[in-house]
Amino acid sequence: MNTATAPATPRTINELGSDLNTWLGTLRCYREEIMIFEHRMEELVARGGLPKDELIKLEHFQNQFIRQTEVIDELRHDLKQHENTLEAEATDRVIPRDHSIDIAQETLRDSMMTFEKLYVELKAEYTEWLDTVNKN
Repeated sequence: MNTATAPATPRTINELGSDLNTWLGTLRCYREEIMIFEHRMEELVARGGLPKDELIKLEHFQNQFIRQTEVIDELRHDLKQHENTLEAEATDRVIPRDHSIDIAQETLRDSMMTFEKLYVELKAEYTEWLDTVNKN
């Protein structure tokens, strides 16, 4: 799910706000997904019988999901701060491409794209590991 594709033309405050709402929703979905992954790891531990090397991998994923949750919190904070800035502008005027609001929006877009790329890679690595563990 890549929700952070950059626009080519100047945009209104309302359009920028729409991006923020989309990104906030995306982060909410990722947080919920991480909670599911964490619950699944708890089930694996409770089931018992995981070899030590698999427990080490489980701990790795546990740490990575903790970090991803922290990144989600940081991004959410930054998005909310930017949302406050947009609300202060609250107009339909077009924002020039070099305006500080647009620059901040592009920085957030880049942060979202980076987060999503890393998260998708982690998720793929985790699901591959989970499939392997469940086959044993």
